[in-house]
Amino acid sequence: MVDLIPPEVRSRLRGLRLSSRRAAGQSGIGAHASRSRGSGLEFAQYRAYEPGDELRQIDWKLYARSDRFFVREAERESPLALWIVIDASASMAQADGARDGWSRLDAAKSLAACLAELALREGDRFGWIVLRDDGVRLAVPGNGLRQRDRLLVELSALTAGGGFPEPEKLAPLWERIGARDLVVVLSDLFDDTCVALIERLSAARREVLAVQLLTVEERDFPFAGGHRFVDPETGVELLGDGPAMRADFVARFAAARAALAARLAASGIGFAAHVLDEAIDAPLRILFGAREAAAR
Repeated sequence: MVDLIPPEVRSRLRGLRLSSRRAAGQSGIGAHASRSRGSGLEFAQYRAYEPGDELRQIDWKLYARSDRFFVREAERESPLALWIVIDASASMAQADGARDGWSRLDAAKSLAACLAELALREGDRFGWIVLRDDGVRLAVPGNGLRQRDRLLVELSALTAGGGFPEPEKLAPLWERIGARDLVVVLSDLFDDTCVALIERLSAARREVLAVQLLTVEERDFPFAGGHRFVDPETGVELLGDGPAMRADFVARFAAARAALAARLAASGIGFAAHVLDEAIDAPLRILFGAREAAAR
């Protein structure tokens, strides 16, 4: 099995840890030194039931009096539940000349392995969801080396193809991702259905972080001479002269990236872009390193 985490990256991961602002009042949880509310023994408060809450936490006596569902919360140490969401649509197979044989999906696999290592080290539970138009593959959160190895086996066989799932196929996400779980989405974020999905997850009080995976050619547009550009999911083609198109493409692509970042920020979604020639842990240091600095 190919090691998806280069040794120098594995070393740098020791300086990071997963954290969920929403679940822990702006600080980390799980094996970390923070507190969260859950199903422990010391009663703290009631709150309204949300999809993803465990039925055993519902106070049925209060329901009988109020005809509304409420959940009993207690102070406890609670491992973080991390969901790694991988876009495996056809556009994720795209690579470029800067690093032959290294695609967006390869980067997503390596990032997923890094996230699993962070969770494993802290004793946090992690699961994953693979999204393609032929369906949704889901593994519920677990912990330990066996869970990590299950993920690595699935990643080794994962290929990209087709489009992004239609909204009606995404029901398993709402059934499984619990309130205040941490969700990290690995995608090129070119499909508006994907962006709308993570906005909806955030609106439903799931903390969402998004990593946008981009090729070097999208950032630099280094094409010389005439080229035929093909959308891998729709088959739409565009013929053009690289040098003549470059300035307009670079400006429009930068504007689109800025608009996406603003859109996600407006929904409270953490965001980092990753270009395929950059260190694979760079977006994780952006997303989690800043939290660690703030916590200190």
